[in-house]
Amino acid sequence: MKKNMKRILACIFIIIMTVVSVVGCGQTVKENDVEEEESDAIRIGFSMDSFLIERWQRDRDLFVSKAQELGAEVNVQNANGEVSKQISQIEYFIEKKMDVIVIVAIDGEGLTEVVGKAKKAGIKVIAYDRLILNADVDLYITFDNEKVGTLMGEYLRETLGDEGTIICINGSPTDNNVTLVSGGFKKALEGSDIKIDRTGYADNWLAEVGFDFVSGYLAEDKVPDGIMCGNDDIATQVVKALSENRLAGQVYVTGQDADLVACQRIVEGTQYMTVYKPLELLAQRAAEMAVAMAKGEMPETGSTIHDGTYDVPLEKLDPVAVTKENMDEVIIGKYHQKNDVYLNVQG
Repeated sequence: MKKNMKRILACIFIIIMTVVSVVGCGQTVKENDVEEEESDAIRIGFSMDSFLIERWQRDRDLFVSKAQELGAEVNVQNANGEVSKQISQIEYFIEKKMDVIVIVAIDGEGLTEVVGKAKKAGIKVIAYDRLILNADVDLYITFDNEKVGTLMGEYLRETLGDEGTIICINGSPTDNNVTLVSGGFKKALEGSDIKIDRTGYADNWLAEVGFDFVSGYLAEDKVPDGIMCGNDDIATQVVKALSENRLAGQVYVTGQDADLVACQRIVEGTQYMTVYKPLELLAQRAAEMAVAMAKGEMPETGSTIHDGTYDVPLEKLDPVAVTKENMDEVIIGKYHQKNDVYLNVQG
């Protein structure tokens, strides 16, 4: 009787283990199926400079939304302004065998080698808004940065009546766009009697440089007629310095990016002009082109740009000058809401 009971228990144990084993195998197969399904999706790595500047958060959200709409997965990495960290993140994307890597470069010269690694691995590379030099990227998509500078220069020239003294606080010297913007700005002033009295640069786009630069200039008992700022973040600090010296609104300040605070200053009269770059068009177009490239298609761009060694395909969008006069037409309802822009001047 005891022997029979032992045999019965042994049989039951074998049956239970068999069922568990079958169920376990079933789960393993299911997991493998899921992994295969995930690997079939287009995978895009998006390496960003940082999110300290307002616009980059918009770029990220717009790009990811459009890419997901097109069936792609996006892995976003934030380098927080550190070149070494951005290189490590791009190497991570290479290791993970992304289909496409999109890069907002911190240093236009510092990423050449790692981009070469990505291309050798058969991964398409898109330089987003900032050109990566001597790297032969598969696509460079941006705004017409020379025109950004031209618009600021033309505004100051028209406003000042072809004469006066201005100072310039450009962005990071490692950002190739800064060179293009500065070039366009200077071209716009050619033939006028406007003098650029002093020029500075905000390393790593550190906006506080604008405050120190202007404060130091004013401490010399000099007051410029106009100030060209590399972006609206720098303009914020410039206006702060002017305010502390009771000069806000008396100096023509320009910037770019159409940040909300800049638009508010424009309608208030402490900043006079910014340059709006339709980010939704840039981000969505970049996502469309990234997905197409992942599928083996190369979208037509119609033009190229020399990166120092190679001619790379260029997709270039137009910026728009924004002043108090055209704020409602260009910005309201399209980029910012009226109540937000006019928050401090209503009632």
